[in-house]
Amino acid sequence: MSVRVATPDVKIIDIKGEITAYAEPILMESYSQASGGGCRLVVLNFTDLDYMNSSGIGLLVTLLIRAQRNGQKLAAFGLTEHYRQILNLTRLDEAIGVFADEASALGAA
Repeated sequence: MSVRVATPDVKIIDIKGEITAYAEPILMESYSQASGGGCRLVVLNFTDLDYMNSSGIGLLVTLLIRAQRNGQKLAAFGLTEHYRQILNLTRLDEAIGVFADEASALGAA
């Protein structure tokens, strides 16, 4: 995972590979890097996501809680239809803005 600066108050976490329980340290470290310096929106880029299981969904919930405690919002883009459905079923899409692409996610900021 890597962190990019979109604007001074919007950061993007580029997710690559899998999000499972093993991804927790790197995901949380990436969030810590992204969330500093007056960031108000953290955008999760799922374009290169290979796999996410229930533990990965749990990590997204943990990330959402941390963001809310910091007064920040989460957005996501690049999700396949399968993962969009999972976020819909878990109702995470009500708390995390889900967008078709990066430009749309940044436009919502």
